[in-house]
Amino acid sequence: MTNAPTNIDFGTIPQEPLGVPIAVSQPLPTPEEEGPLAETSAVPLIDLGVMLRASPPWLISMIIHMTILIVLGLWVMASHFEEPLLLNVRYSEELDDLHLDDSQMLKALQDVEIEKVELPPEVLPVVEDPLASPDMGPVLPNGSLLVTNTPSFTIGAALTGRTPGMRDTLRQAYGGTKLTEEAVVEGLKWLARQQQSNGSWSLRGPYRSGAGSENTEAATAMALLAFQGHGHTHQSAGKAPFSRVVARGWNWLLNSQHREGYFFQEVGTARLYTQAQCTIAICELYGMTHDEKLRKPAQRAVDYCVKIQTPQGGWRYNPGIGNDLSVTGWFAMALQSAQMAGLEVPSETFDRLRRYLDSVEKEYGSRYSYQTRRGATPAMTAEGLLCRQYLGWSQDNEHLVEGVDYLLRFLPEWEDRNVYHWYYATQVFHHMEGEPWREWNGVMRQLLPEHQEKRGRERGSWDPNGDRWGSQGGRLYTTCLSIYILEVYYRHLPLYH
Repeated sequence: MTNAPTNIDFGTIPQEPLGVPIAVSQPLPTPEEEGPLAETSAVPLIDLGVMLRASPPWLISMIIHMTILIVLGLWVMASHFEEPLLLNVRYSEELDDLHLDDSQMLKALQDVEIEKVELPPEVLPVVEDPLASPDMGPVLPNGSLLVTNTPSFTIGAALTGRTPGMRDTLRQAYGGTKLTEEAVVEGLKWLARQQQSNGSWSLRGPYRSGAGSENTEAATAMALLAFQGHGHTHQSAGKAPFSRVVARGWNWLLNSQHREGYFFQEVGTARLYTQAQCTIAICELYGMTHDEKLRKPAQRAVDYCVKIQTPQGGWRYNPGIGNDLSVTGWFAMALQSAQMAGLEVPSETFDRLRRYLDSVEKEYGSRYSYQTRRGATPAMTAEGLLCRQYLGWSQDNEHLVEGVDYLLRFLPEWEDRNVYHWYYATQVFHHMEGEPWREWNGVMRQLLPEHQEKRGRERGSWDPNGDRWGSQGGRLYTTCLSIYILEVYYRHLPLYH
């Protein structure tokens, strides 16, 4: 079969010139220009010299002494307020936000007038409650209702936290810091420098420590997911950071999609990973922009994912053959992204997925294994629990709570790193919120920024050497997953909020 390129050229939008209002000074009117009232409104001037000569000596002496007393009084008052204001400052985290001791500052700031700075509407959207889900019903673009048994969150709500104003609000609300946000931006800058001339990305290089094998479609999808997680789309190309990068990437990736809906070109164990990642990316982009040019390519990708699900309910390396939780988890996220975007997903697909999760669960669903006859692992448990959360398990489900307690035994350590495990576990904890999230986030938000490359060609990336799957995925893989983790505060809204 041959590809049927999707001829969608996002192109670029030329930046309009800045419209700066200029104040034009006007000459003052002459008395002739002021009209007939100019002459009649003049006030007689007082001769100060004549007035002083006519005053008695005691009055002049009193004026001089009063003037001296006023000057001395002002001098004393000025010296009284020259005492410096001392601030008690401490760091909440290394290299991060400053916090002022409120008890020291309260009295000093009571009478200080703070200048109010307002952001323009195009930067910060006006919302009554930035943490509330928008009032949107589960209605598809064609007007029909979406019938599924998936969790009780509003269609389209999960992707609304990525705009600049919402992004900062959610980051602060859920424990992100300036340090985590700076790490994300530096990571995106590194990805932008690695984009190839045709708009795609490579797993092998040109950076150091690339993957052993190439998969351009997967590399491009992973990079685009990192940019989209920070709110960048093709629609504002030329007007916002990285949007031109996203437009070029999607021009290339859409032209790689086959008419049947799949994106992969190679034959091997990675092609269905590729399909799931590309499907997540295009569903997110459609959900963020509602660009009708994307609806058909996105729905074709989803339909292909549904078509190749096995009777047991999972996915593996070959379409319709075999099951494992690692590949299945990526497809579960792809179908969930489709639902977030309002695309059609048959309810039977989710029913089969639930049955497959039942087949790989351990300890009544609190732990999960790679395949049915394997033992449970932290990474597979995190992936399985995230699927369960999206498929409807409540926040107080006893097996979910037990699974979260199990995952807390494996707090991140750089000497034993596995960003694949961290990626799924971070999302599970973020949805749970509360003390489990604070404990996990307290470690992760320091660990990843601390070990990000700080200088040289690879500044902004994460070294794959030492990671559990770093030698296979390479530097782009570890960098993208690290960015996803640090975007967690706003990338998806918590399910149980």
